[in-house]
Amino acid sequence: MAFPSSSSHVPNTYSWREFSGSLGDLGLFVPLCVAMAAVGGLDFGTILVAAGLMNIATGLFFRQPIPVQPMKAIAVVVITEGLSKGEVMASGLVMGLLMLLLAVTGSIELIDRRIPAALVRGIQLGVGLKLAAKGVEWVSELPLLGWDSVLVALLAGLALLLFIAREKPWLPLIFSAGFVVIYFAHPEAYAGIDWSFSLSLPSWPALPDWEAGFLRGALPQLPLTLLNSVVAVCALSSAYFPGRGIRPREMAISVALMNLLCCPFGAVPMCHGSGGLAAQYRFGSRSGGSVVMLGIAKTVVGLCFGGALLGLLGGYPKAILGPMLVFAGVELARACADLAGDKRALPVLLLTAAAIVGSNTFIGFMVGAGYYLLSSQHERRTQ
Repeated sequence: MAFPSSSSHVPNTYSWREFSGSLGDLGLFVPLCVAMAAVGGLDFGTILVAAGLMNIATGLFFRQPIPVQPMKAIAVVVITEGLSKGEVMASGLVMGLLMLLLAVTGSIELIDRRIPAALVRGIQLGVGLKLAAKGVEWVSELPLLGWDSVLVALLAGLALLLFIAREKPWLPLIFSAGFVVIYFAHPEAYAGIDWSFSLSLPSWPALPDWEAGFLRGALPQLPLTLLNSVVAVCALSSAYFPGRGIRPREMAISVALMNLLCCPFGAVPMCHGSGGLAAQYRFGSRSGGSVVMLGIAKTVVGLCFGGALLGLLGGYPKAILGPMLVFAGVELARACADLAGDKRALPVLLLTAAAIVGSNTFIGFMVGAGYYLLSSQHERRTQ
């Protein structure tokens, strides 16, 4: 793996400020991974351990607080449309192979110039809105009062608002509150906790899983990964760490290796993200030591409590998970704000998002891409 030599000699810093900063990325990581585990039947312990190990590797090699996140488009398909464990695994492996191919051939820069930003922003808006809508749907199904109720959901939403307004890393506390709710709402769930070691053994997707993994998962995820998880992260890296910016090729190889190494074990498809880097930097992260410490924490929790968490997630209260999904979806949808005033980009953005909300992510990608190609041809003919 070729990483920037300019960062290899920079020491990592290990401090409370660095660790606190690393928690800024949990705003999307926690709700998406919890929901994928609860809805998709994935092993939460495996998810945590894989993400933790990749956090450690990323921090040690890049020497910068580069985040490790679940792939957003794939996550939303799992949560809102349903993908089997094998299809999730296949989508991650396909993404890993595609990113590795683009990196080693040097094609990533060429393809990046061809993908319109409006299409990527449309995917972000569509999957964000769909994720938020799922959170609202879950809360609307709850009783008005009780431990797992609309009232508790409103309190959780208020706590999340305070978390965002004050820029404090309180999300782990809100997430932990869900297990308190389980104890009072379903005390029997704790009686059958399995505290045993619970990591998944490596396996391979079945043949039918590859088609769904490619069409429903990898295809709509690819433009999002190229721009948000590679190009945008590298641009932020150069801005935050002048002279030590990570090149797109190295970032693409990192994304590829994370998925090729971890997805066979049942981990969620993973990438890096510009929003996560910005959040971690805003909360105090300045070196790779930040994500190394976060990775150690994830790995220890996954190894020690993975089995227990997996058993409890089946009854995790929607009064907590629903608001978390709403805020995660809104945060993801906010990325399209930079194109709100672009009259040429707006139709592509809105059509893509509307098709995703009305149908699914793959249809939204095809509708947005088709409109962009037709409108581009029309412009060339009229010039």
